[in-house]
Amino acid sequence: MKVVWRLGTATVRDVYETLRAQRRIAYTTVMTMMSILEAKGYLRKERVKRAFLYRPARPERVVVTSMIREFVNRVFDGASRPLLVHLVKGRRLSAGEREELLRLIRETKE
Repeated sequence: MKVVWRLGTATVRDVYETLRAQRRIAYTTVMTMMSILEAKGYLRKERVKRAFLYRPARPERVVVTSMIREFVNRVFDGASRPLLVHLVKGRRLSAGEREELLRLIRETKE
């Protein structure tokens, strides 16, 4: 999704080449993921000559929120607390990120 949002529109080949520059990945994996994202309504596709051109179907914020909700439901049975505990205890958050998290918590209490 990040590649398609950044490019605006992209073919499977475009996404594959972009990702391949960062890590090894199979073309068929990219094709499968893009098909899944299209089936879930995150991407739209249209045929342009011999390829499909994909574009975001929803704004990034909406999709990220939906994907996070789906992940929390699937991995943590819908509970956000285990995810937050994992991030904090796993030292995945920098001091600045922890401060930001505390600030957001304080703001929502008001």
